[in-house]
Amino acid sequence: MSAEQTATTEYPIDDRRELVGWYFYDWANSTFSTTVVTVFLGPYLTSIARAAADADGMIYPLGIPVAAGSYFAYIVSLSVLLQVFFLPILGAIADYSRAKKLMLGIFAYIGAFATMGMFFLQGERYILGGSLFLIANLAFGASIVFYNAFLPEIASPDNRDRASSRGWAMGYLGGGLLLFLNLILFTNAEALGIDESTAVRICITSAGLWWAIFTIMPLIRLRTRGAIKRLPPGERYLTIGFKQLAHTFSQMRHYRQTLLFLLGYLLYNDGIQAVIALAALFGAEELGMPQGVIIQAILMVQFVAFFGALAFGWLAQRIGSKRAIMLSLVIWTVVVTYSYVMPAGVPAQFFLLAAAIAVVLGGSQALSRSLFSLMIPKGQEAEYFSIYEISERGTSWLAPLLFGLAFQMTGSYRIALISLMVFFIAGIVLLFFVNVRRAIEEVGNEAPALV
Repeated sequence: MSAEQTATTEYPIDDRRELVGWYFYDWANSTFSTTVVTVFLGPYLTSIARAAADADGMIYPLGIPVAAGSYFAYIVSLSVLLQVFFLPILGAIADYSRAKKLMLGIFAYIGAFATMGMFFLQGERYILGGSLFLIANLAFGASIVFYNAFLPEIASPDNRDRASSRGWAMGYLGGGLLLFLNLILFTNAEALGIDESTAVRICITSAGLWWAIFTIMPLIRLRTRGAIKRLPPGERYLTIGFKQLAHTFSQMRHYRQTLLFLLGYLLYNDGIQAVIALAALFGAEELGMPQGVIIQAILMVQFVAFFGALAFGWLAQRIGSKRAIMLSLVIWTVVVTYSYVMPAGVPAQFFLLAAAIAVVLGGSQALSRSLFSLMIPKGQEAEYFSIYEISERGTSWLAPLLFGLAFQMTGSYRIALISLMVFFIAGIVLLFFVNVRRAIEEVGNEAPALV
C-alpha cells in the first residue's frame, strides 16, 4: 500500500527520560485494575442491579432477562468480546499511521473519563454503570496495546527485560498505593460522615482521576518514531486497518517460534489469571479466611509484586528471560501444590502463600512481554501486541472452567486449585521447545547477548 510520508525523526534508544515516562503509564492505569475491577466495582454494581431487580431478582437491559447477581460478570465478558474484535483493528491502524502516541492518549482519556463518570452511579442506574464499564475496559485494553508497542522502540534488546520489569513494578506500586488510600477512606467512611455508597463512588472516581493525571507523563516524554503515513486518496483508516490485519495474519504462519511461544504464554498466563481471580474464593471458602484478611492479602500482593518484578528483571539479565520465566512457572507449580496441603484457619500461611504468588506474579508477566517484543517484526508492534492481548482474553475461560469442573466433581477447592498446575506444566514444556534466538532472527530483529 502506498502512502504519502513525512520525514522520519531519529531519537536515541534507552533514553532514561523517555523510559521513565513510559513506566508512568503502568503507574497511571493500574489503579483501574486494582481499585475499580478487583475491589470496588463488582460488588457495588451488583448492589445497584439488585436494587433495580424485580421480585424474581431479574433485570432487563435492552429487554434481555438477566439475573442481577450475574450482571457484572456478563458485562465483563461483553467487554472482553469487544476487545477481541476491536483491538487488532486499532493495532493495525496505529502501526499503519504511526499514531501510537496519539491513540494512547485518546483511549487513556476515554477510559479515565468513563471511570470518573461512575461517580454518578447510584440508585437503580445499572445500565449507566454497565455502559461506562464497557467503555472504560475497552479503552483500557486498547491503551495497553499502544503502550506495550512502544517497548521495542524505546528499549534495546539487552535492556528490554529491565525496562519491562520496571514498568510492571511501577504499576503494582501505583495501583497498591491508591488502593491503600482508598481502603483507608472506605473503612473510615462512617467516622468521616460519608455513607458507604458515596465512599465507593469516591474510590472509583479517584482511580479515573489518577489515570488521567499521570497519563500526562508518558504523553510528554514518549516520542513518535518512523515515517508518518497519511491515507491514500479514497481510503479510510478502517479499511486500511482490515487490510493491514489480513496481511499480518497471513505473515504470522512463517514465524513458527513466535507462535509456539504465544501458545505457551496463552496456557501459563491463563493459569496465572485463574489463580489471581480465584485465590480470594479459595481463601474464604476452603481456608475460612475472614474478608479483612483477604483484603489485606490483596493489598500486600501489590507491594510485594513491586519487588518481585524488579527481582526477576535482575535475574533475567543473568540467566536469560526464557529461563527466568520457566523458573517462575516452577514456583507457580509449587505454590498451587502447597495450597493442597495448607491448613485452614491459619492467616499467617495464607499471607505466605499470597507473598509467594506476588514474587512471581510481576516477573512472569513482565518478562513474557519483553520476550514477546523481541519476536515481532518492526513496524507491526501494535498489531502483534493486540494479538497478544486478545489471545490472552480469548482463552481466559479455560483455567476457570477446569477449576469449576474439578470443584463440581470433587467438592474440594483444594483439588480445584491444584488442577491448575497443568497450565504451568504445559507452559514449561512448550517454552522448553521455543528457540528464542531463532524466533528473533526469523522476524529480522537483533538478539540480546543472553536469551
